[in-house]
Amino acid sequence: MIRQVAVLCSLLVVQSCAEWQEPSASQDSVPEVGATETVAERGRRLSLDTLLAGPPGDPASHYAMGFARVLCSAIFVSGLDADFAAKNVGFFTSPPEKRLDIRDTAIDRDAMTVTVTTDTGIVRVARYIGDLGCVPLPIGESSPYFEPPIIETTLADAATTPWPMGDSPSQALSVVGVDSTKLDAALDVFFTEGALSAATVVTVQGQIVAERYGAGIDPHMPLESWSMGKSLTATLLGVLIQQGEYVLSQPAPIPEWQAAGDPRQAIQIQDILRMSSGLRCPSPYDPGVDSSADYFDHHYVYTGTVDSFAYAANRPQQWPPNTVGRYRNCDPVLANYLIRLAVEGRGDDYHQFPQTALFDKIGIRNLIFQTDPFGNILLQGSDLGTARDWARLGNLYLNKGVAHGERLLPEGFSDFVRSVAPAWQADGRPVHGGFFWLEGTTYDRAPSALYSMLGAGGQMAVIMPSKDLVVVRLGHSAGETTWQSVKEDGMRLLLAAVPDK
Repeated sequence: MIRQVAVLCSLLVVQSCAEWQEPSASQDSVPEVGATETVAERGRRLSLDTLLAGPPGDPASHYAMGFARVLCSAIFVSGLDADFAAKNVGFFTSPPEKRLDIRDTAIDRDAMTVTVTTDTGIVRVARYIGDLGCVPLPIGESSPYFEPPIIETTLADAATTPWPMGDSPSQALSVVGVDSTKLDAALDVFFTEGALSAATVVTVQGQIVAERYGAGIDPHMPLESWSMGKSLTATLLGVLIQQGEYVLSQPAPIPEWQAAGDPRQAIQIQDILRMSSGLRCPSPYDPGVDSSADYFDHHYVYTGTVDSFAYAANRPQQWPPNTVGRYRNCDPVLANYLIRLAVEGRGDDYHQFPQTALFDKIGIRNLIFQTDPFGNILLQGSDLGTARDWARLGNLYLNKGVAHGERLLPEGFSDFVRSVAPAWQADGRPVHGGFFWLEGTTYDRAPSALYSMLGAGGQMAVIMPSKDLVVVRLGHSAGETTWQSVKEDGMRLLLAAVPDK
């Protein structure tokens, strides 16, 4: 069964732009980090005079909600053992030290709920709702505030359909020069004891040349993917640009920003995709962050059980747009808001849109999106997918947005997402493009030579055009420290195994 996306908020008829346009160069030049100042100091120097209180509610309740949903997704979506999941999965919204505060965990397989109770008596519940995975429920509620949809697909049976549109082995193209011994050695490193790697798929010229799974994992099991979903958000927005709904350089038509004089009207869609909207949305990854903060907006959009689109849209401006680059979840939340506005604004079924407009075109069946209680897609990181499905998405970018002769992404879009974002460059950190991470310098190449979908817990899908290469690795959160210690060695072996084109 396909599990996909849902949203529910006020509607807006969005600006329709019939032709692809290159990103605007009309924005003011970006002041760069000074020679003697840190990234954090530059941020303070350029900050606007706005204030914002931390997220409302009890942080203990938010952490409990994070654990309930992680466990629900691991059990009912991935099919993992509950005890294993409680120890090893989903540390991003539910760190191990916060799980020590959980007094009781109840799994109801008939109601498909996970209920957690803290030492102080806080009770939080997540419920499996079918095609949209698990939803976090507000206190006292037993159902979300929307009717969960059934997602339909036109894809044929995967078992009898050749790769990449299915999972039946196809007649592989001859991939000249790939060193299978080095490939095997690289995967041995990926699956180092303690790394808890769960799935790895390597494709060259679109063909699977290496694949390995951990104990109890099969190719069709959706696994925690977290912020890899940001790159998928960029892709869905790219599909809408190709369909004429938006251009990158237009002001983002967020309804909450349309009052006269609102400075957020200067934020362009490309600023949001580049994680440089400038919104005040604190994250634990901010340079110079106050680590004593009770809770961060970056996490609250997952666990607050509020309308996450409205919450992100109501953050005030901290910097002028396209000035400072920060890894904050409000930007991808707003990108998902834009997707919903466009799809529902033209009268289409938003829940069905990703499957029909993208997944059915490239063979994806098992990517799971999850929502807040209002049905708003939380694709900034509440998603689970298979290694093969992430590889299919990576190959769409290798093919410059064309699948089976049909252009799904605008011409030039794949170059946009892997070009260094100006605000990040100005910060002295040329590591982010358009909801993709740029990792080329790690391997002695230009930043854009390797661009990646990355997620908490060591999840990754690396795209390297010069080798026609996609590398997907999914793993369990508890192994992330070990994984990060071996990742570069494994990747260097793998890159050595595949020749440049």
